[in-house]
Amino acid sequence: MTNLEGIYVINLKTENASITDSQGYFSIKASVGDTLLLSAVQFKSTKVALTQEHVQSTLFFVKMKPIMNELKEVIVRRYPNISAEALGIIPYGIKKYTPAERKLATASSGRLNPMGLDPLLNYFSGRTAMLKKELEVEKKETFLAQLEAMFDQNHLVNTLHIPSIYVKGFLYFAVENPKFTRVLETKNHTSIEFLLAELATKYLETIATKKEN
Repeated sequence: MTNLEGIYVINLKTENASITDSQGYFSIKASVGDTLLLSAVQFKSTKVALTQEHVQSTLFFVKMKPIMNELKEVIVRRYPNISAEALGIIPYGIKKYTPAERKLATASSGRLNPMGLDPLLNYFSGRTAMLKKELEVEKKETFLAQLEAMFDQNHLVNTLHIPSIYVKGFLYFAVENPKFTRVLETKNHTSIEFLLAELATKYLETIATKKEN
């Protein structure tokens, strides 16, 4: 069954955005004449021009076409010298780890350590928990670097209207959002940009509230 969760729904007129749940349902503020854009990695982007019937209905369905690569003919030949490693699909030998992943894997099971570190000792001493935290920090740093490479300060300040003194804080705010980091991993620029705009609105509301207090 096709996964219906995580489809981005954007009102192209108001720029309001929503995301479908595991059943494919969503809700979004819209009026007659607005156009909804539905975008996801596994589907072709679909636009829906809202009519009076759409707005009056409490539920309506949108048909999306899955993205499939169709081959007219497949010929299978055996080449003994060609393997996934030779083609560079997977690395030779064991799995490659980032520094934080390697430390955590070693502390958790000892499988990367020929001296056989005791995982129970690491668990009770709190070292495993510390390394898990280190891995989380490493992932967030990676997400931050990806975000900064995709959107410069000019976009954040002039398009999303984030005050320049709050730009760094906003980037941290974004990568703390699990839903947003899942979208970052898809590298779907359209979905990332629209969700980032939604987070910018929430962030501006947050800092405005803090200023009032």
